[in-house]
Amino acid sequence: MSKFWNCLQSHGISVKLIAAAEKAELEAQEEFQQVSEISRLNQLKVLSAFRQAGISELHLKDGTGYGYGDMGREGLEAVYALAFGAESALVRAQIISGTHAIAIALTAFLNRGDLLLSVTGRPYDTLSRIIGLADNSGRSLRVMGVKYGEIDLTPSGHPDYEKIGDIVGGGARMVLIQRSRGYNWRPSLSIEEIGRLVALIKKVNPNTVCLIDNCYGEFVEDLEPTEAGADLIAGSLIKNAGGGLAPSGGYVAGRTDLVTTVADRLIAPGLGHQIGTNLGLGRLFFQGLFMAPHIVGEALKGAIFASHFLSLLGLETSPEPGAARADIVQAVRMPTREAVIAFCRGIQAASPVDSFVLPEPGFLPGYHDQVIMAAGTFIQGSSIELSADAPMRQPYTVYLQGGLSYSHAMLGLLNAAQELINKGYLDKGQ
Repeated sequence: MSKFWNCLQSHGISVKLIAAAEKAELEAQEEFQQVSEISRLNQLKVLSAFRQAGISELHLKDGTGYGYGDMGREGLEAVYALAFGAESALVRAQIISGTHAIAIALTAFLNRGDLLLSVTGRPYDTLSRIIGLADNSGRSLRVMGVKYGEIDLTPSGHPDYEKIGDIVGGGARMVLIQRSRGYNWRPSLSIEEIGRLVALIKKVNPNTVCLIDNCYGEFVEDLEPTEAGADLIAGSLIKNAGGGLAPSGGYVAGRTDLVTTVADRLIAPGLGHQIGTNLGLGRLFFQGLFMAPHIVGEALKGAIFASHFLSLLGLETSPEPGAARADIVQAVRMPTREAVIAFCRGIQAASPVDSFVLPEPGFLPGYHDQVIMAAGTFIQGSSIELSADAPMRQPYTVYLQGGLSYSHAMLGLLNAAQELINKGYLDKGQ
């Protein structure tokens, strides 16, 4: 046993968990190698984007005021477009979250009488409120007269191509595709499947705009949805794309005419791509994107370890060990509500920030159920850092994501599992 494993015992980790962790690491080696290969491919792609855009030190300094001719903003958006294989990109500090980025894209195109079709089932809680599924108050899309339809995934978690073709053919203005699992026990969509889905939609109705919710998926594979035919992708900079360095922000990338329309919706008609400054955050946005392939690889290794480790402890996981991945999220079923709380408190206690805090379920803006969130992160809500959250509804499922380093992800999982043992939700073993 190495010095590291021996040291864990002095930090309160049981011999049973250490043995399971050692075995999980050995089982995961082939998957780790695959992640490393994808990380290298994506690092090459991002580096090439920086070089092709001709980024210099001058680009790392943001403008002021209106931001006319802001080299930093223009250079950053050029790099994002190149890295994502898109014609254009909008990358701004003013975009607060992935939900905000998607909301801007939806409202930029959808008018009264238009049909928005979700082809990956019910969107997650915060987006449901924007559409108007939770209620009909405020300025939701449905209140504004936008029609909405959704098609559930098949029992195996894949798009229902036959139903999608029929409804899109009836005149859907925009199709929303959620790449990640959200709060659902289903596989995330691979780039291959997204490409197949977009091809079908475009064959049936070439004018339908295909918008991909790309949150949690950036740099998990060696291609992005825009390289597989998607019209638009949207996401957050405090998830994968910001590399753990971006303190805020979001992006939309895709066809130039569509991105320009989204920019005009964010700022003002005719001005969106011409003005604005990132308020001194540009350097962190550039550096975060450069680091993103590596950081996403570390988070992926943590998720893979989690699947093997927690499965060895008798917990049900999705993805299962050895399964393909298209996002950084690892779902884990817990036996009870109290076990969910214990697991999340174990993750929180292994955090660099607010390790002393005891997470409690509570109601958060945009969510239907009480939610517990463990996230002792340097950036509030940064889910590329190690975090775990769960809606407090049956079947009780924790969604684990992030980890700026694989080592931290492993330590957090060991601590969470030890908390389950301490509270009697896992067998102590030897």
